[in-house]
Amino acid sequence: MVEQSDASKLAQAAPAQVQANAPIRPAANPAKAAVEAGGGPPPMVGGQLALTSFALALGTFMMVLDSTIANVSLPTIAGNLGVSSDNSTWVITAFAVSNGIAVPLTGWLMRRFGVVRVFCTAVALFTLASFLCGIAWNLPSLILFRVLQGATAGPIMPGSQALLIAIFPPQKRATALGIWSMTTLVAPVMGPILGGYISDNYHWSLIFLINVPFGIFVAFMCWTNLKSRETPTAKLPIDAVGLGLLVVWVGALQVMLDLGKNADWFNDPAIVLLTIVAAIGFVAWIIWELTDANPTVDLSLFARRNFLIGNLAFSLGYAVFFANILILPLWLQTQLGYTATWAGLVAAPSGVVAVLLTPLVARLSGKFDARLLASVAFIGFAISYWMRSGYTNTASFYDFMLPLLVQGVSMSTFFLSMLTIAIDRIPAERLPSATGISNFARIVAGSFAASIITTAWDRREALHQSRLAEAIGNGVPYRMAVEQLARVGLSPEQAAGAITRQMVGQAYLLASTDLFRISSYLCAGLLVIVWFCRRPTPPEGHVVAAD
Repeated sequence: MVEQSDASKLAQAAPAQVQANAPIRPAANPAKAAVEAGGGPPPMVGGQLALTSFALALGTFMMVLDSTIANVSLPTIAGNLGVSSDNSTWVITAFAVSNGIAVPLTGWLMRRFGVVRVFCTAVALFTLASFLCGIAWNLPSLILFRVLQGATAGPIMPGSQALLIAIFPPQKRATALGIWSMTTLVAPVMGPILGGYISDNYHWSLIFLINVPFGIFVAFMCWTNLKSRETPTAKLPIDAVGLGLLVVWVGALQVMLDLGKNADWFNDPAIVLLTIVAAIGFVAWIIWELTDANPTVDLSLFARRNFLIGNLAFSLGYAVFFANILILPLWLQTQLGYTATWAGLVAAPSGVVAVLLTPLVARLSGKFDARLLASVAFIGFAISYWMRSGYTNTASFYDFMLPLLVQGVSMSTFFLSMLTIAIDRIPAERLPSATGISNFARIVAGSFAASIITTAWDRREALHQSRLAEAIGNGVPYRMAVEQLARVGLSPEQAAGAITRQMVGQAYLLASTDLFRISSYLCAGLLVIVWFCRRPTPPEGHVVAAD
């Protein structure tokens, strides 16, 4: 985040960021002229600020929601379209791949076309893609429209970050980040709830069609209120090689992560090939971006201590958080008989707590070291996961919900504090690139987490089941169980099946508690990493969203 004592400082620094062959376009109005002069238009106030903030937050909420809402609906989608559940996973993969490619390009797009224009266009196209997903007539058409939806979603989250920071007064910038954090936290929790409820009670197409009225509102309100605040643009050259390498390695990585589990990972030659392509492409991309004069992604930001360490802790913490968001509903639905709706409702209280506490945390954040707030987040996560490690097969709804209330406290401080650390001292003209890279790192970390947690869960279950089978075997405990079940009318075959089901359920319980315990240890370790960051400097002066 940039610190400015006066407008001339930014006016002198800004030309250094644009090459001589990249002239700045003349401003079309006084507000834009003020941006180009370095001071930026005055912050919004009153109802206009509230309405614009709500629209920007709603845009982020809509985009993040769509990254998780379809997960619980895959069986319903597969059955309706007449395809197997394995094939339906491409609905998730298509979105993840295209979104992963689009997010790092945000900085270049916003410098080239302007933050407001890129954000509003992305929201409009995302709304159109959501409508097309809702009317998809078969699986190939749905996958195609999900690719479009993921690609157009890329600039929405970084754009909303930059614009929220720009329209708030400097002394209330923590409030802007708090609003953004609130939507980013609640949306992944609400996704399974809405997706499950719609799948259980309505047609699956509604999980996409509900975006349409909200998307129209966001695009209209943001363009109406922000078009006079468009940021300067520059005719930046297209880094075709860097873009091509990005498409190759991100695409290969996302497909490998999404399909690896069903393909038995590295026992499948296709997964091995995808891994090699991703690794070679990544190394080549890093070398190219660091040496090219006009890189698509500004990797030099990682030379900043807080950006490097902050994003490392941010991404790993989000990976643990996202993994546990996935594993708990999966366990509840597959082993404990919860419907998709009720599995989602277990997590709802954490979102409510986060919404209630985030405004308070945003007000207090300027008075406390962001590293302290991050420590509160990681300690709360560690306690929450440790509480979950004590679950049993007889746990009630309240037992499942209580640790998530603790998690809600952590959610209210996690995103705000980590984002404050990560963008500390980032110059204003580089803020869109910084937020784009930060979001991209979290998306990749979340993809890794989703693949690792589901694979680890199944493998731990297999390990515990084999140990339980060895302990029971055909010895005295097994015969006693068969005899007791025979007394209630079960045949030997039925008794054996009942015992096996009990062993499987117990094995999945032990696998789940193992992973919850490991998650607790990881959060405790991330608490240490945060303190390697420098204390963030309180922001001063105006922030220009892009250059």
